[in-house]
Amino acid sequence: MPELIDTLRGIVGATHVADAEADMAASLTDWRGRYRGSALAVVRPGSTAEVAAVVAACAAADVPMVPQGGNTGLCGGATPLGDGRAVLVSLARMKRVRAIDADNGTLTVEAGCTLAEVQAAAEGAGRLFPLALASEGSCMIGGNLSTNAGGVQVLRYGNTRDLVLGLEVVLADGRVWDGLRGLRKDNTGYDLKHLFIGAEGTLGIITAAVLKLFPAIRSRATAWVAVPDPQAAVRLLGLLRAECGERVSAFEIVGRPALELVLRHIPGARDPLAGTPPWSVLVELSDPARDAPLAAQLEQALATACAQGLANDAVIATSGSQAQALWALRENISEAQRIEGVSIKHDVSVPVSRIPEFLARAGAALRGRWPDLRIVAFGHIGDGNLHYNLSKPVAADNAAFIAGTAEVNRIVHDLVHALGGSISAEHGIGQLKRAELLRYKSPLELELMRGIKQTLDPRRLMNPGKVLPDDPVSPAA
Repeated sequence: MPELIDTLRGIVGATHVADAEADMAASLTDWRGRYRGSALAVVRPGSTAEVAAVVAACAAADVPMVPQGGNTGLCGGATPLGDGRAVLVSLARMKRVRAIDADNGTLTVEAGCTLAEVQAAAEGAGRLFPLALASEGSCMIGGNLSTNAGGVQVLRYGNTRDLVLGLEVVLADGRVWDGLRGLRKDNTGYDLKHLFIGAEGTLGIITAAVLKLFPAIRSRATAWVAVPDPQAAVRLLGLLRAECGERVSAFEIVGRPALELVLRHIPGARDPLAGTPPWSVLVELSDPARDAPLAAQLEQALATACAQGLANDAVIATSGSQAQALWALRENISEAQRIEGVSIKHDVSVPVSRIPEFLARAGAALRGRWPDLRIVAFGHIGDGNLHYNLSKPVAADNAAFIAGTAEVNRIVHDLVHALGGSISAEHGIGQLKRAELLRYKSPLELELMRGIKQTLDPRRLMNPGKVLPDDPVSPAA
């Protein structure tokens, strides 16, 4: 469509429209390399007005659009389909910090700001924006909002959804909804922003947001703790919250196979404890007070845990660099897995109390079918979210196992559903899990979701082929 591409160049400038395959390539493949699409063009608007004009032009030409931030998603949600019909709309140029209101505890930023830039802006105002992800240097806040990202501090501060007060969104016809309100109380009807948070760009394009800020953290205590089993980890969490209250800001579980991948593939990684405990947890306490006695409080709580058999050993970081080294063990698991090779990945959640049951039952069912299976389990046990990834230890055996992904997913996801959980805790649906919704969402839920889509995007131009299944069929028996 040369006419449309000329129109887009007129809107954003010729240097900000790419239509040659080589110039678009980096935007057309997802981070994992699982999906590769094609597009008419990649367009990089620099303002909300330009986004609105781009969307209006595409809508007039009946051309689909795929919004993209930092392209760090894990379910193919920001990768266009392979039909080459869509225009990919990159928000990477929209990087302004529009306002900081320290007294109101809010920060207004554009969608193309990286999470690290948002964190830095908050820090510059003497405040904290608590969303923390391993990809924070490259992921963008618009993508974080569109996927309702989780991260390591959900236990204390909540998901991204809980950190937003207002949004600005370009709708599917090019109109702009200005919902940039910094209000904590606004009881005037439907809270529209929550329709777009977690919608993965299927209802509109988020261009800016009003984010909540919190008191800056000035004291931290970090520990790596060996625990005998996941049940002990859950009980340790309860003990720490009883002893330390809201100071418990992170509580991550790491199975031994996950840690061993990091030790194997990440330069400089060191095992923090002697022996080879089957499970470890990474604990962090934090407080705005400079002189909060967190290390002593954590040491006392862990001593109680050891006395009760909930912990076998522990090391408490005595410096910032030691704390960073402990966190690196957790944050580099995904990278170590990428280096190791392909695996069948699951991002699931169940009630915290049922995590031990899930791990025991899923492990038994899977190893009953594949006895030599390697189970890499880790994640945010404090909020019930596990990353549960499976492969064969020998590369020659792995291809056949990966070919059976559907059977593996059915075992894992059916158990998650039976335990009252979710098949996507924080990564979203994207292209990867659309068909699964037919099995695990009720017909009424799907009907309501389709009704929202029909209202906001009746021509189905916004990020087609993502989230919602195309065919309104009944769930599989």
